[in-house]
Amino acid sequence: MKISARNVLKGTVVSIDKGATTAHVKIEIGPGQVVTAAITNEAVDALKLVAGGSAYAVVKASDVMVAVD
Repeated sequence: MKISARNVLKGTVVSIDKGATTAHVKIEIGPGQVVTAAITNEAVDALKLVAGGSAYAVVKASDVMVAVD
């Protein structure tokens, strides 16, 4: 896979919660670190996503915010 996004995080799908049209896909990218993506149910099916399977969280944003405590 080649992609222009700089932030590609490989992980394991831990859950898929489908709604009427949108699914929330949780991908564990490290111990205790989970990224949640909201994608269409059609995309879940097309990508053949299943809990326990490998997937990439691809982050492409024009703005990155920085925060401190």
